Amino acid sequence: RGSSHGETRVTRRANGEGEIYGPLAIRSHEIWRDIEAETGAELLVECGALIIAPIDDAVRRPGRTGFLQRTTDIARHFGIAHEVLDAAEVRHRYPLFLVGDHELAYFEPGGGYLRPEHCIAAQLARAQELGTEVRLGTVVRSVEQQGHSVRIATDGGDLVVGQAVIAAGAWAPRLLGPPFDRLLEPSRQVAHWFEVAQDTLTVWRRSPVFSWPHGPAADDFFYGVPCLPGRRAVKTGKALSDAPVDPDDFERSVEPSEAARFHDRHLAGRLAGVTSHVINSTTCLYTVTPDSGFIIDCNAEADCILVLSPCSGHGFKHSAAIGEAVAQLVCAGRSTIDLSAFSTARFADFGE
Repeated sequence: RGSSHGETRVTRRANGEGEIYGPLAIRSHEIWRDIEAETGAELLVECGALIIAPIDDAVRRPGRTGFLQRTTDIARHFGIAHEVLDAAEVRHRYPLFLVGDHELAYFEPGGGYLRPEHCIAAQLARAQELGTEVRLGTVVRSVEQQGHSVRIATDGGDLVVGQAVIAAGAWAPRLLGPPFDRLLEPSRQVAHWFEVAQDTLTVWRRSPVFSWPHGPAADDFFYGVPCLPGRRAVKTGKALSDAPVDPDDFERSVEPSEAARFHDRHLAGRLAGVTSHVINSTTCLYTVTPDSGFIIDCNAEADCILVLSPCSGHGFKHSAAIGEAVAQLVCAGRSTIDLSAFSTARFADFGE
C-alpha cells in the first residue's frame, strides 16, 4: 500500500537529481551486491540505463531540470562509466527507441533495476538472523519524545526507546506533525505494463531501463523498465509527482482510459513495438518535498526522533546506503556519507 512494490525500481549511480545523491547510489550498489552474496537472492540487475532528452532541454522540472546534462556532469565528477550518444548511435544500438535528430542520450552500463520485494525480503531475513525483532502488521498510533526517550504507541502496546528512526513514507506527515506535515506531500502515482509485439520481444528483453524527458511541459517525462525474463510487457510510468492525496483514502483502481492517455501522450511514436494493450496498471505513492529532495533529519524539538523521507520518486535506489548511514549516525553519532544536505534547515523560509 506504500511505495516499495511493483516488481522493479530503476537504479543508476549517476543521478540527475543532484550531486548529493552520488555517494548514496554508489554505496547502495555495493551493499546490494553484499546482500546478494550473503543471501543468494538476485536483487540488482545491471542491464544498463539510458536517458534520452532534447539536446537543448531546459524545461523546469522539480529536482530534474536539465536532467541528462546534470546526470552526465555527475558521472564525470564521480568517475562513473558512461557514454553520451547522438541520435544516430542510439538508433544503431537501440532501434526500438525512436529518437529524433534533436535528441541525444546518456548511457550508463552499470545502471539497471532493483527488485524491491526481493530486496526487502532479503533485508528482513538478514535482520532477523542478526537478532532484530520484526513486528509485521503492527499499526503505529503515535510517536512522542518524552525527555530523553521516545514513546511509540502501537496497536500491540507501547514501546519506550532511547532513539527512534521513522521511515513511514506517505504516512509520515500525519504521524510526525510539524514541520513535516507541511514539508511532505503524498501523491498518487501509476505504473502501467504494456504488451510488446511478438517480433520485438527478444530485443525488449535485452534493452536497458530508460528515462525520457521529451516535451515542453514539466510532466512530459516518463521512465520504463524492459521486459523481465518470461514476461512480455514493458513497465512505464511518469517521473514526476501528481496531485496530493490522503494515503488512506485515494483512488487505487486505474481505469483503462488512464492507461490509454498515458500511452498516447508518452509512448506512441517513441517506443517501437510497445502496443497500447495494457496488461496491468497499479498505483503507488510518492511523498514529495518542496524541492523534491530527501529529508534525513531530526525534529528540532525532538532530537531523539530521526526522520527519513528519501522520497520524491527516486528513493529506493539509495535506500541501502541510507540505512547504513543512519545506523552509523544512531550508533556512533556520525556517518561515513555526509547527510547534511538533507536537513530540514533548507526549508526555513518555506510557507512563511
